[in-house]
Amino acid sequence: MSELLVFSHLTVIAGFLLSLLVLAHLVRERRSPAGTLAWFLIIVLAPWLGVPLYLAFGGRKMRKMAASKENLVLAAQDVLPEASANPVDRLLRSYQIPGATHGNQVKICTEGEAGYAALTGLIESAHRNIYVTTFIFSPDEVGQDIIARLAQRAAEGIEVHMLLDGAGSWATTRGALNSLTTAGGYVAYFNPLLLGAFRANANLRNHRKLVVVDGQRVWAGGTNIAREYIGAGPDPDRWLDLSFLLDGPAARYYDAIFRSDWEFASGEALFHYPPMAPPATALTPAASVQVVPSGPDVPDDPLYTAILSASFQARQRIWIITPYFIPDDALTHAWTIAAHRGVDVRIIVPRRSDNRMIDLVRRGFLRDIQAAGGKVFRYPGKMLHTKALLIDYEFVALGSANMDARSLFLNYEVVSFFYDSEEISTVAAYFLKLEANAIHGVRAVGRVRELLGGIARMVAPLL
Repeated sequence: MSELLVFSHLTVIAGFLLSLLVLAHLVRERRSPAGTLAWFLIIVLAPWLGVPLYLAFGGRKMRKMAASKENLVLAAQDVLPEASANPVDRLLRSYQIPGATHGNQVKICTEGEAGYAALTGLIESAHRNIYVTTFIFSPDEVGQDIIARLAQRAAEGIEVHMLLDGAGSWATTRGALNSLTTAGGYVAYFNPLLLGAFRANANLRNHRKLVVVDGQRVWAGGTNIAREYIGAGPDPDRWLDLSFLLDGPAARYYDAIFRSDWEFASGEALFHYPPMAPPATALTPAASVQVVPSGPDVPDDPLYTAILSASFQARQRIWIITPYFIPDDALTHAWTIAAHRGVDVRIIVPRRSDNRMIDLVRRGFLRDIQAAGGKVFRYPGKMLHTKALLIDYEFVALGSANMDARSLFLNYEVVSFFYDSEEISTVAAYFLKLEANAIHGVRAVGRVRELLGGIARMVAPLL
């Protein structure tokens, strides 16, 4: 009995000391006050739950993992003169993000069929290599079709590398990709889920979506490779999403991002090919594009900083489309203040997303912005997976990042800023089309749901 009592005391003491160590790490992390407070409370009030959760999911940048993946350094090439650059472009340069490049050809795909055609056409156009990164790759009919196309190109001597996230594509076994590897292609998983859980980095996911061909052409955006997102023909159940096809100097940065991610996941450094001659065909008038990665391999959160700064400086409009909306306090204040200033703040989210917890949490943020004069729209029916941000008539940002803390502070993401009227107008027209078919406003809720929403909002920084 005495031995059990001593063991119990030692366990309590060990737990207390571990909690102190975790709290010391917590206060050194550069996170929002709300996030720090939320973790502090759960660790102090329920250490048996809070400590394991923090060790597995809490570290913002996970220093050990970030150190094992070198910082992503993109060498600036052919960028616009700083004097003629957009203010957001100049801000991003101060965070070591290369400036916008001119001379890019861009095609924005607003339908899943167009995205599929762009992707398959890109695969067929390859002359020497195809690099694929996706969060979700599903072994359904669309995934099988893409694998067959990649396997055919690999059999023809094209170098094919595919990088899948270990959590997003956990159900996609290597057996489902056997035809590609048999044909000479290569597959790697970024931070495999089972191994990652024991390395305390399971919360860091590669959410980037990009396909790079020959280092000069890219298909990217927020679209995964599965039938929910793309397909050869119409599908009434297909999610709404945006992707884009890009030719030109900005593609080099996507190529460099893939190489960095691949080397981390596989341990293999890819061969650097000399530049190829630019393609002969043009998709649109030359566009200025700035590629902005974010995540543990990018210091100082430049994507978040650019969004926050541009939101505070907006004078005409802030239009947001996102499937998951859990902003931090600073962004929420920026948008509510903008609405009070008379800026046209509009947000479109799905009426019901595929994550009910996030839907519960988002209500308070949306009501705050609506009360300040912003307009909130909920798109009914299909799942809305598009991620887009338009600020004034200065730029539109398209990519893999949602408007939530996970995308802005945890995940590996990549977003492109387009600074020309062609792309801005295309996405604005897409926004207005969604808005015309959406439900306007969020309703007040009863006391029980308001209480649940308040509790959910308290834990929002942990999501």
